[in-house]
Amino acid sequence: MKIIRKFLADETGATAIEYGLIAAGISLAIIAIVNGLGSNIRTKFTSINTSLK
Repeated sequence: MKIIRKFLADETGATAIEYGLIAAGISLAIIAIVNGLGSNIRTKFTSINTSLK
């Protein structure tokens, strides 16, 4: 029983998991922002290209 209690009380890996989740959240936000900006920039360049022809 002592081993099980010690295992359940051990929180050494929790910090690494939390940092991993934070990094995943930040990367998802960056991907969403870049994806949104990419489509806006594509339409701007298409508009400029059309007006130059």
